[in-house]
Amino acid sequence: MNNVTIKDNAFLRQFEANVENHLAKIEYSSQERKVFLTKLVVPEAITEEGFKENFIKAVLNHLQEKNLRVVPTSPQIAGFLRKNRQYKEMLPVGIRI
Repeated sequence: MNNVTIKDNAFLRQFEANVENHLAKIEYSSQERKVFLTKLVVPEAITEEGFKENFIKAVLNHLQEKNLRVVPTSPQIAGFLRKNRQYKEMLPVGIRI
């Protein structure tokens, strides 16, 4: 599954993906034109190969379309950005991972 459908739940400040009746989420906080991705939660019941990567990609692509900067405070998301340098331009000036 390369295409993950995400929903921005602004009330709970999290991006959500519903897979097989299980909710995966990336929690965030926003400040000006920056989005701090603070926590990745994927239930153990979601065993789909590559789901985490595709979920993170979907969220980053969504934020990229809105021209927002990303500050990954979650170790899993920072690790993803380290491996996928095409998202490097989304980091604010002065932030390195």
